[in-house]
Amino acid sequence: MDAKDSHQEALPSSVHEHVGTLSEFYARHEEELTPAQRFIERISVFLGSPAYVAGNLAFVVLWIAWNLAAPELGFSQWDEPPFFWLQGLIALNAFIISTTVLIRQNRMSTLASQHAHLDLQVNLLADEKTSKIIQLLEQLRRDLPQVADRTDPEAEELAKPTDTEAVLSIIEASSERLNCEKK
Repeated sequence: MDAKDSHQEALPSSVHEHVGTLSEFYARHEEELTPAQRFIERISVFLGSPAYVAGNLAFVVLWIAWNLAAPELGFSQWDEPPFFWLQGLIALNAFIISTTVLIRQNRMSTLASQHAHLDLQVNLLADEKTSKIIQLLEQLRRDLPQVADRTDPEAEELAKPTDTEAVLSIIEASSERLNCEKK
């Protein structure tokens, strides 16, 4: 048995279920991509690679070197300094890169928004469960004859579920102090 299998066996089955659910979520998200979006994604990944940057740098250096050395070697210059055509190619390259990155970033932003919503839902559910557990423990403590009955203000406070409306109101009211943008 290798280390990977032993790690997987050590995890509860619920972890495997959650990983499967997440895998299905990403698979559904990938299925929703249009062919054009899929093409843009591939281009964006390529344009963000170190090989693309290196290729661009090599192209610019060779372009400048050729156009500076061409007259000395008896060839014609394609682009005389200040390299008007090279500047145009670089501007076009920047336009293509920025556009593809923005398209991909918009998709990733949508995915991140879905993740944030899921996180919020899970956190709210966990808060409700925790409050209920505290309520049940306090009730059990009060009902057991061998346990001294006492009041625990902190447990009483924690047993109350979080009022999400109140929390959102506080966040909105103090958004300037928290350096959050108001939209």
